Amino acid sequence: MTIRFAAVGLNHNHILGMTDQLLGAGAELVWYYAAEPELAADYAAKYPQGKPASSAEQVLEDPTIQLVISAGIPSDRAPLGIRAMQHGKDYMADKPGFTTLDQLAEARRVQAETGRIYSVFFSERLGNRASMKAGELVHAGAIGQVLQTIGLGPHKIGIVSRPSWFFHRKYFGGILNDLASHQMEQFLYYTSSTSAQVVAAQLANFHYPQYPDFDDFGDMMVSSDHATGYCRVDWFTPDGLGSWGDGRMTILGTDGFIEIRKNIDIAGRPGGNHLILVDQKGTQYINCEDVPLTYGKTLVQDILNRTETTMPQAHCFLASELVLQAEQVARRIK
Repeated sequence: MTIRFAAVGLNHNHILGMTDQLLGAGAELVWYYAAEPELAADYAAKYPQGKPASSAEQVLEDPTIQLVISAGIPSDRAPLGIRAMQHGKDYMADKPGFTTLDQLAEARRVQAETGRIYSVFFSERLGNRASMKAGELVHAGAIGQVLQTIGLGPHKIGIVSRPSWFFHRKYFGGILNDLASHQMEQFLYYTSSTSAQVVAAQLANFHYPQYPDFDDFGDMMVSSDHATGYCRVDWFTPDGLGSWGDGRMTILGTDGFIEIRKNIDIAGRPGGNHLILVDQKGTQYINCEDVPLTYGKTLVQDILNRTETTMPQAHCFLASELVLQAEQVARRIK
């Protein structure tokens, strides 16, 4: 038994990973829709089994569709998800799933009212094999009680290929909301925190004065009742790096630590998905290339069984809330 799904909003290529995880779980792609013909054509070339819809409404009105997925312009994601839930469908958004606290509040209200699933694809964990392996180790007690996470999310800006909306805060909610949502979700997951507060946050536009509504640097600190977290995100990865960014996560426990080198091991081992475990017995390198990605499979089962095994709904909303709050309280450096 499987599900039927549709893709609406194709502005970020994360839609490909989202689609692939669902197809790998046996889900059936029925429709796709994008307001931009070139994006629809690219998606159709990769997934010819899907049919082009004439509008988002055609998808929402199809009673056979159980799940709508979207990597549209970030500010459009929550309104679509709210409509999908109101039409009796579950929803999967690329991160960020929201761009304002008002959007988040409305999604929480409609989700509670309808009982539908609002899932956000935090791909730096759910789409990264080393991050998945780290979760397995942490929750098996490999490093004892987790005390802190330090997440680094540097990115290449690829400025010539970016659409105009990329540089306007109202469309993406700010750099912490856009990028640090990954690190905040991982903080909650690896520390098993169900509540947390923003301790401090900073924002800056160091290098792009021609885009005054854009920040190229942000960092933030959070804490729960038993752990702390820090993250830094930026748009300063040089073109010479053989990846979009040297994404790293360090997880500190009472009996050891784990370092995840997600995308690249600089001047070291080839490829991505590198994990280093240091415990009381020694230091161990783990190649995670063969670790399965389970997000699509567990989400399909949650849709069929009305469960929350992939990610508690409260966890999804809290990770999004923390970065939106950080954007509001952040101290501006420049």
